[in-house]
Amino acid sequence: IIDINDNTPQFQLEELEFKMNEITTPGTRISLPFGQDLDVGVNSLQSYQLSSNPHFSLDVQQGADGPQHPEMVLRSPLDREEEAVHHLILTASDGGDPVRSGTLRIYIQVVDANDNPPAFTQAQYHMNVPENVPLGTRLLMVNATDPDEGSNGKVTYSFHNVDHRVAQIFHLDSYTGEISNKEPLDFEEYKIYSMEVQAQDGAGLMTRAKVLIKVLDVNDNAPEVTITSVTTAVPENFPPGTIIALISVHDQDSGDNGYTTCFIPGNLPFKLEKLVDNYYRLVTERTLDRELISGYNITVTATDQGTPALSTETHISLLVTDINDNSPVFHQDSYSAYIPENNPRGAAIFSVRAHDSDSNENAQIAYSLIEDTIQGAPLSAYVSINSDTGVLYALRSFDYEQFRDLQLKVMAQDSGDPPLSSNV
Repeated sequence: IIDINDNTPQFQLEELEFKMNEITTPGTRISLPFGQDLDVGVNSLQSYQLSSNPHFSLDVQQGADGPQHPEMVLRSPLDREEEAVHHLILTASDGGDPVRSGTLRIYIQVVDANDNPPAFTQAQYHMNVPENVPLGTRLLMVNATDPDEGSNGKVTYSFHNVDHRVAQIFHLDSYTGEISNKEPLDFEEYKIYSMEVQAQDGAGLMTRAKVLIKVLDVNDNAPEVTITSVTTAVPENFPPGTIIALISVHDQDSGDNGYTTCFIPGNLPFKLEKLVDNYYRLVTERTLDRELISGYNITVTATDQGTPALSTETHISLLVTDINDNSPVFHQDSYSAYIPENNPRGAAIFSVRAHDSDSNENAQIAYSLIEDTIQGAPLSAYVSINSDTGVLYALRSFDYEQFRDLQLKVMAQDSGDPPLSSNV
């Protein structure tokens, strides 16, 4: 009986599935099922062919007993992250005319190896945050991905070698990468927080990224006013430009929030002169007059340029001390009095009164008679005056036929240095 090519090569299986680790070494051989063809001679199975694939090739070994044994050879490394499953077709062909062939579908699942560390989406993360953000605010989120699968691709986050103060202020969610604040931020304490975040997969591979959080200033500090030198009392005759106080102003905020101006009310005989930086001096603008105003309570106001503006007030108490710059002044330009003749000796006949606008000893008045002679006798033989009260006394009994009138001058003198006086 002569054979004709009436049988197609066949595999016992229609498809073959197996797994290969992605770190399998190139050159590894995998035996494949061989086909069968019931025909004989040239009509029997003659060759195998593997579909084109960049990683696998076919090597057919000739068995000692005659049949061919197909082997699949790994030619280049596998990468599950690039291609997780490979689909190949092994074709067995006979030598008949026409050629008959059978196929075997091969599915290769690449098993993951932890060959990829996590990778952050950014090498550095930057965030600007106002210092008055509420507690628990999500400030930013870091994100790292790992193309491995399973636990090899599960990423957790943690701080790496951060300052203890940073660890106190910020919270990092180990699963989401969310960074929030668990304590208030303070621009005046830290303007920039620098930290390093570590991402680690389930098998221990890790990577790090830098996080910079810049704290933006909020106008939460009022200016601070410091009186570095102050005079509590000043004589009224000191010249304009006399220094009353040295003042410094400081605001811990920045920019307009920390830019300060300083001023006093405009209705005072003082002015503020700006020195270097935020230093001022309070000086007299004109000569003071204790008799008009004996003391001042000067309000110094410092305000910043924030929105809304914050301000601070401080008060300087200044006493104007007296200078003997006022003479005693009699209540009248002249005095007239009438006394009956034959008056008793020692009788009070009249009194004068003067006033001095100064204070203390500068306003203490002593009265005296200006020496004169009357009918050849000194005035003091006729009248006397109480130096404290200004009361005049008759030292003798007057006779109308001898004296029709008596004219005299009284001097009022204060106790200043030098003393000032006036006459009436």
